[in-house]
Amino acid sequence: MGSSETDETLESYGTEIGERTSSVTQFREWILVEGDRLFITLVLSAATFVLFLVLNEIGFISFVNDDSITRLAGGMIAGTFSLVTLVVSINQLILSQEFATAGQARGELDGVMKFRRDLEEKTGVPASPASPTRILELIVKAIHHRAGALADAVDDHDNSEFKTHVDQYVNSVQERTDRVDETLEETSFGTFKAVSASIRYNNAWQVYVARHLRGRYADELSDEQLEAFDDLIGTLQLFDVAQEHFKTTYLQRELTRFSQLTIYSGVPAILSAIIIGLVYADFGGASVSIVYLPIVVSALIAIVVSPLALLVSYILRTATVTRRTASVGPMLPQKDPDAGPFDVSYGEDDGDE
Repeated sequence: MGSSETDETLESYGTEIGERTSSVTQFREWILVEGDRLFITLVLSAATFVLFLVLNEIGFISFVNDDSITRLAGGMIAGTFSLVTLVVSINQLILSQEFATAGQARGELDGVMKFRRDLEEKTGVPASPASPTRILELIVKAIHHRAGALADAVDDHDNSEFKTHVDQYVNSVQERTDRVDETLEETSFGTFKAVSASIRYNNAWQVYVARHLRGRYADELSDEQLEAFDDLIGTLQLFDVAQEHFKTTYLQRELTRFSQLTIYSGVPAILSAIIIGLVYADFGGASVSIVYLPIVVSALIAIVVSPLALLVSYILRTATVTRRTASVGPMLPQKDPDAGPFDVSYGEDDGDE
């Protein structure tokens, strides 16, 4: 690391959900991850209703052709049945993850208890909290404290460049832990805001920076300073484990809720598609006045589309979260290969870079 590096080099190059640089980005993030899924579903269904009314008003489509509307109704019935069947399959897949033998359940329990013991050892609490949100909050506070302890440990180091880099790093860590802690204090695990806050915390990058600084200057560090680095890295890794576990748990809950809502909306959707066909079943044409026919059919189509709108709103969020958190630990596949301050080559001594 040369002298040309700035504070930015020690800041996050990791996942940043909800990072706002413009109104367009803010709107995109709201659609993808932050907006209420039911509200977005209603907006999509309402937009479908308005779209068909506008298309009819400008003469682009018509609701007076009995054969076309009847075929459309048949297609919508088949499509809705297929969508509901798909969702039931997804729900069965989620449920299959909950089935476990006694040995598997024991292994999972042992893993959770080991994590809690490690957390209690790192944080000095008698027992780790039961609430997932409070666990994340506890780890974040521990990271903040360990970062401060690292800064104190290297305060008397002779290498001024090293001290400058550690101070920059510690300031970045503490600033971001304060930000996440404020969010977690105001939320519960049942809201996406808590999960989003944990995902936005760039612990993978912070582990990478800490390991690099420790490895590069290892020969110049005392045992106390090495231990301070190890304590911070270990606590950051605990956050990584908790983040992945709680993210998975939340997504399971989210997909289960999506399955329930799809079943709830699937029945009205199928009934609406059937009603559309029956409206045009009379030999004399549609049984609804031509004045109100576009409104009635457009409304029924919006109801038919509601399971699809629900699918779009939920898959947008789950797919975005999964894509942005596809790696565990200090692996950042979403970043450019040249992103970041550290240039590491095989066979080269870090001190000569």
